[in-house]
Amino acid sequence: MKAYLSAIFTILWKDFLLEVRTKEVVTPILVFVFLVIITFNFAFEPTPALLAVVSAGTLWVSFTFAGVLGLNRTFAMEKEKGGLDGLLLTPVSRDALYFGKLLSAFFFMLAIEFVMLPVFGILFNLPLFLPSLWLLTVLTTLGFAAVGTVFSAMAVNMRAREVLLPVLFFPIVLPVIIAAVESTSAIFAGAGAGRAEDWSEFARWLQLTAAFDAVFLVVSAALFQFVVQE
Repeated sequence: MKAYLSAIFTILWKDFLLEVRTKEVVTPILVFVFLVIITFNFAFEPTPALLAVVSAGTLWVSFTFAGVLGLNRTFAMEKEKGGLDGLLLTPVSRDALYFGKLLSAFFFMLAIEFVMLPVFGILFNLPLFLPSLWLLTVLTTLGFAAVGTVFSAMAVNMRAREVLLPVLFFPIVLPVIIAAVESTSAIFAGAGAGRAEDWSEFARWLQLTAAFDAVFLVVSAALFQFVVQE
């Protein structure tokens, strides 16, 4: 177990050092999300009536497309520099490789989201500290990264991976995105009216997100070894 966890965190640490040195993932995507949120902020007046209807979609559209941009680079850098073959030749299990790359994508996406959530709150006149929104963001991002890591590995050998990855990926991850939008709408409806969110509505969608994460963490880890063999 110690060797297994060591392999996972070694891959995570390698990706972290690579990002610190190259800044090829987080910085461009952070700028992209910021520009999208600013554009939507000027597109409509964030009144309380529109807040729950439009803001939740704006937030998750920004995060979803930013996540796809990041996933495109998850294995692309490894492939371009010959690192993917080296990873596959290492004497570690394929699921350890999967969880290492999963954590890498998860933490990179989470870093971008945790920077942009306060910016979003300021621009749309929302409280900066909404614990339910931060919890939802963590669970949604975990499910997004769990599925996305497999599809990123699948698309890395395709010529048009930037186009094919979203086409293959979105139909599978759509339930967790819908759950995130609906949950966020309940949160923003309460925040815009100066009250707590509708807990029953929020809890229902949060349970769906948690179930999605649990199922696809297991399924994706099992499928990953077959994907990288091709």
